[in-house]
Amino acid sequence: MDVDTSVLRNFLLLCKTLNFTRAAEQTHIAQPALSRQIKQLEDLIGAVLFNRNKRNVELTSAGKYFQKEAEHLVNQFDFAVHRTNKLYHGQAGEIRIGYTHSALQHFLPKMMLAVNNVYPDVKIIWLEFNNTRQYDALKNREIDIGFSTNPEIDGSFRHRIIAKTNFAVAMPLDYPVDSNGLNGLKQFREERFILPPKAEGPKFVETLNSIFIHEGFTPRTIHETPFASTAIKLVESGFGLTIEPVNSLKGYKGIKYIELDQLPQKVENVMLWLPSTEISFPDIIQFMQDFSIDD
Repeated sequence: MDVDTSVLRNFLLLCKTLNFTRAAEQTHIAQPALSRQIKQLEDLIGAVLFNRNKRNVELTSAGKYFQKEAEHLVNQFDFAVHRTNKLYHGQAGEIRIGYTHSALQHFLPKMMLAVNNVYPDVKIIWLEFNNTRQYDALKNREIDIGFSTNPEIDGSFRHRIIAKTNFAVAMPLDYPVDSNGLNGLKQFREERFILPPKAEGPKFVETLNSIFIHEGFTPRTIHETPFASTAIKLVESGFGLTIEPVNSLKGYKGIKYIELDQLPQKVENVMLWLPSTEISFPDIIQFMQDFSIDD
C-alpha cells in the first residue's frame, strides 16, 4: 500500500470524529472502504492505531503518536505546495511572523517597516503568540519566524538574540514609592502580584521566579494571565503589581514603573526559525538578523 496525503487526511479525520460513519460521510467514501484503508495503514505501520468495538472507537497510544506525526507531514506538504505555487507564478508571497507583546512594544514594528521598504511585495502576517504557542506554530508551519521572550531553545530551531533589555516592576500611578530610594524588590514582599502562568513559556516564567529568589521572597500571586496587556490593565485598576520587560510598559499612561537595571536577570528577545525557512526567505532572514535595534 502506498500512503498518500488523502490517506493521512482520512486518518486524521477519523481521529477527530472517532466515528467511521461520520468520517466516511465527510470524506465522501463508503464506510467499508474507509475501514479497509485504515486497516491497510495499520498493517503497513505494524501497529494498531484504533481500538474498535460496536460502541466506541478510540485511539491507541501508537495512534495518538502517529496522529501528531501525520498532522506534521500534512502541514509540511500543504506548505510546500503553497510556496511552490507562489514561486512558479512569480509571486513574492507572504511571511508569517509570530511575536510576543515585548517584541511588539520594542523593536518589531520598526523592523517590519524596514522589511517592507526593502521587500515591498512581501505580505507580512502578524500573529501574537506566547512562547509555547510559537514553538508549536513553528513546527507546524503556521508561522515562518518567531520572536520570543526568554524562550527555551529547541534543538530543531535556528535562533539569534535580537535585543537584550531590563525587567521593570509596574505599579498604579498613585502607588507610594520613590525610585531613587528603591533597593531591589524586598520592599514589595507584602504586595500582591499579577504574573504569567508556566504555560506562557517555562523558561520565561523560570526567569521571573529567579528574580524573586534572588530578592529572597516568594511573591503573593493573586492573578495569572498570559497576556501582558491584561496584566498591565489589572495593575492600572489596582489589583497588584507586575514584572514585565521594560519595553512592554512604555506608552501606558495608567501606570508607572521602575526599571530593574541592577538585576542580573535580563530580557532576551530571540528570533527563532526552522532551517528549511532559510530556503524560502534567505535574504529576509539575514536582513532581520542584521537589523540594528535602537533601545
